[in-house]
Amino acid sequence: MRRYARTVVAFALATSVVTGTAGWVSGDAQQALTGPPPGTTSWRADRVLGAELPDPEHADPAEVAAFFDGLSERERQLLLVRHPSVVGNLDGAPLELRYRANSLSLATAEDPRYRSLAAPGRQILAFDPRGRGQVAEVFGDLRSARRVSVVVPGSDNDAGTFDRKVAAHGAPPGMARTLQKAAGPGTAVIAWAGYTTPVGVGIDAATGRLAEAGAGRLERFSRGLTADGLPEPAVFCHSYGSVVCGLAAHRLPATDLVVLGSPGMRADDVDALRTRATVWAAKDPTDWIDDVPSVRFAGLGHGTDPTDPAFGARRIPAEDAEGHAGYFAPGTDSLRAFAAIARGTSEVEGAAR
Repeated sequence: MRRYARTVVAFALATSVVTGTAGWVSGDAQQALTGPPPGTTSWRADRVLGAELPDPEHADPAEVAAFFDGLSERERQLLLVRHPSVVGNLDGAPLELRYRANSLSLATAEDPRYRSLAAPGRQILAFDPRGRGQVAEVFGDLRSARRVSVVVPGSDNDAGTFDRKVAAHGAPPGMARTLQKAAGPGTAVIAWAGYTTPVGVGIDAATGRLAEAGAGRLERFSRGLTADGLPEPAVFCHSYGSVVCGLAAHRLPATDLVVLGSPGMRADDVDALRTRATVWAAKDPTDWIDDVPSVRFAGLGHGTDPTDPAFGARRIPAEDAEGHAGYFAPGTDSLRAFAAIARGTSEVEGAAR
């Protein structure tokens, strides 16, 4: 009876897993945005170059990269103008072309939530206005960077909230911006809000359903970077974003997986992730995520705490991060460690095995 009672308590607590930065509020079930980018039907039917174009849904990013390598600048520009929504979100397409395509898409976007994304000088590597919207933005010179990082955020993040007025280091662009500044020259960081995240607290936050859909999108996005000739990234996964990274780990091209404020990665230990990346974990003692039970029961909860020594990740010092959204705060030990990883430094000060 006592064991049954503990299981019931664990079940109840698992339904309260909170994985974003918005606090303890009720959440609504979300429909994951999957499949090819908007405009794909017109793209598939276009024979402007005298042959079929690579299918955005089925073509491998390496095939997409090879296709664009064989085009003239005039042909690339023609496709950009005719299909900006596809080109801007086509993993494997040249990043310079994607910047221009997304700038064109944003210039014609009618939704006021996306107005700030169209500001001159922003490097928008992906933009999909459907649903709550998805977006990826680059900080630094991605083409010349020797080291690349990707920041994967948790709940309550989408294209509409991307530029919300929160702590400068709390929202995805703030995390990426402060990391790139701390990592310094030769690095670039991408803020990737490229999957449907949970909203508030609800069943979505406690299950892996949205993370499974996001894992496929993250894997394809990362393979698109390497297909375009960029280095394999270090991937920084915050909160529910670490669930996405855990499910993607076995097929994700990455040098490092860094999880922070994680409710679990849906794996019992590092070996279960089946990744060749170095796995790091950080958790501030004042982070409320520490109150989330490290359980998996009937599909709810995300399993072992990655900062548990038994999990086997390298522990990053984060005692001064102050809460769930403070890991990228300037001057913190966690940001210094993140910057060392982003630079590819072999040793991270204060890290523990």
